[in-house]
Amino acid sequence: MLITVWVIVGVLAGVGGVVIGYVALKQARIAVDECQQMLARQTGVGAAGDLKAIRDVVVYRYDALEEMTGRLSFSVAMINGLGDGIVLTSINGRSETRTYIRPVVGGKGSQPLSPEEEEAVRAARLGLGPEIEPSQARR
Repeated sequence: MLITVWVIVGVLAGVGGVVIGYVALKQARIAVDECQQMLARQTGVGAAGDLKAIRDVVVYRYDALEEMTGRLSFSVAMINGLGDGIVLTSINGRSETRTYIRPVVGGKGSQPLSPEEEEAVRAARLGLGPEIEPSQARR
């Protein structure tokens, strides 16, 4: 009886490991594809110019507050060929608007970025601009 329990536990652990490995493999393939797309953009025709010049701009519109609909809030990522630049974010409410700007170095925020800001930077690095919606962000 005890051996049967251990066999079942072992089989379940093995199946769980295979599932976790499969999910990790899918995520790794997505990351590799994104890296290949970015590399192709950096080394492609026309990329031989100034890598420090802003070349990828994306506007990512979304509803930041429940009280305001119509995707009036936005994050704008302006990134150069090296992945450096800025993210400008405007959170629009009924009675006030807040605006933030954060530096980006190597495709990552030097300060913590919101999920929307990260999506704007990611879309800019992949050349998905000039404007994307939340449904387009995770292709």
